[in-house]
Amino acid sequence: MGSWQSLRPASLSSKWSVEDEDDFLDSRDWEEDIAKFPYVEFTGRDSITCPTCQGIGYIPTEQVNELLALIPYHDQRLKPRRTKFYILVSVLLCLLASGLVVFFLFPHSVIVKDNGIKVVRVRFDQKNSFVILTITATLRIRNSNFYSVAVTSLTSQVQYMNSVVGTYQMNNVTRIQPLSDKLVNFTVKSRMGGPSYYAYFFCTLSRIRVHNIVIFMRTSVKISYLGRITQSSLEMHHYVDCSANSTPASGPKPSSETPEDVAQRKSSVRKLMVLQ
Repeated sequence: MGSWQSLRPASLSSKWSVEDEDDFLDSRDWEEDIAKFPYVEFTGRDSITCPTCQGIGYIPTEQVNELLALIPYHDQRLKPRRTKFYILVSVLLCLLASGLVVFFLFPHSVIVKDNGIKVVRVRFDQKNSFVILTITATLRIRNSNFYSVAVTSLTSQVQYMNSVVGTYQMNNVTRIQPLSDKLVNFTVKSRMGGPSYYAYFFCTLSRIRVHNIVIFMRTSVKISYLGRITQSSLEMHHYVDCSANSTPASGPKPSSETPEDVAQRKSSVRKLMVLQ
């Protein structure tokens, strides 16, 4: 009897699983049926009603901002993984960004070079014994920065025999693009001669084939970038042929004079200096 009673539930259970288990698992609405099952708190002799939900199975809306969730001290959520790795990566990224900003924004030098005299036009004032030179010179400005720079002003002064014979000034000259260079042309008008100078007589002397004179040019350039202004100055000597219009080279021109011509030119210059 005891054996039949012990086997009966097992046989019934196996019978139910064979006949009904497949239908129950295949049912499409079994999850919805379970979800509709009401919350029931089983209270007994030693049971205590949940103080948070008061036995209703959910937290009231008006208490959401008043309740705190307690997490055990040894919970893994309080011990995030790879903390040192993330801190190291953040520091390296910050250093890289700072280095790039300093590299691209740090002011580099703006180089100004003399590119020689391009054209010289000569005109004579016979009435006042003046030699008028219109000198077109060229500067090469190199911008080594990663941003454009502005050439705000250009000032040039021409001297002959320690006397200022011509000046030039121009504002808002040009703007130079990043990592590029640009040629800047400017023209200075100079007047040499007069009653106390022998330049007019030397430049108009027909017995001399070459009429080279040395002029001294002092050029100043102001450059503005990133709220700062820098100034570059150049001082150069140039050979100029004052007898006719010319396009001189950067250095002295080769002479085709014979020794007799040289001696004659020196004697002529001495005579002119004596006359003064």
